[in-house]
Amino acid sequence: MRDKTQTNSAAPGDRLIRAGAIVFFVGTVATLVTVAPLFLGTTPFPTYMFGLSMLMGVGFLTAGAGVFRSIAAGRRQARAASGPAPSR
Repeated sequence: MRDKTQTNSAAPGDRLIRAGAIVFFVGTVATLVTVAPLFLGTTPFPTYMFGLSMLMGVGFLTAGAGVFRSIAAGRRQARAASGPAPSR
């Protein structure tokens, strides 16, 4: 018997999680590039590099929003599958 969900189907929060991971990775690289001159004794990078370092937090929050969206969709699907609540 086949499963009802397909393996290639995307859940509601998957794109947000992927985008958040990419933004987090870019922020991580920017942070490493920004901190490297402190250890190497070279001249520091311009101020905008410190702003790019903030992408780590933005990516983390974006991925977190995707996780919460996925959880909410799973709960909605579970409620729909269980049917209406019995009346008193």
